[in-house]
Amino acid sequence: MDKPHAPACERNRDPILEVLRRHFADRRHVLEIGSGTGQHAVHFAAALTWLDWQCSDRAENLPGIRAWLDEAALPNTPPPLELDVGGTWPRGPFDAAFSANTLHIMAWHEVETLFAQLPTVTTNDARLAVYGPFNYGGRYTSDSNAAFDQWLKARDAHMGIRDAEAVDALAAQAGFALVDDVAMPANNRCRVWQRSPR
Repeated sequence: MDKPHAPACERNRDPILEVLRRHFADRRHVLEIGSGTGQHAVHFAAALTWLDWQCSDRAENLPGIRAWLDEAALPNTPPPLELDVGGTWPRGPFDAAFSANTLHIMAWHEVETLFAQLPTVTTNDARLAVYGPFNYGGRYTSDSNAAFDQWLKARDAHMGIRDAEAVDALAAQAGFALVDDVAMPANNRCRVWQRSPR
């Protein structure tokens, strides 16, 4: 099959990688939630060779992810797992999790489920990194994000750019505290949370 290709992945992968180099330097097992095309996984796993990078996504996206992983043939990318946040989650434990451009696609109740499930598959000191657009104080950070949000809602009413404070509250309920919030190209952010033992 032809490998799926998302041009945005080519544009944002290196800025994200720099954040992951810092925050995943002492990590070993990463669960990527919503691996999409698989492009990010190949790029990050090739650069962060000490990490086992576990892809996951809905069933319909797994063939494309496999195509990228098979071509790269990296030793630290096991076969992708099927994961719908409302379904069965993989067995951990993972000491890190990563997700890109997913929170604004999922319905809010699915975002809530994602954060609620994280403690069941992560270690007590796990780190979480999420890339994508966020609102702050209920406001858009740019005109382009406002237009993107309108486009999302026209496509499906359950989609939309999430408020950073609301996401932080979900993370806190799951035992994760915000430790970094990095500006990315195209008015996106890479936000990192740290789980603390309870």
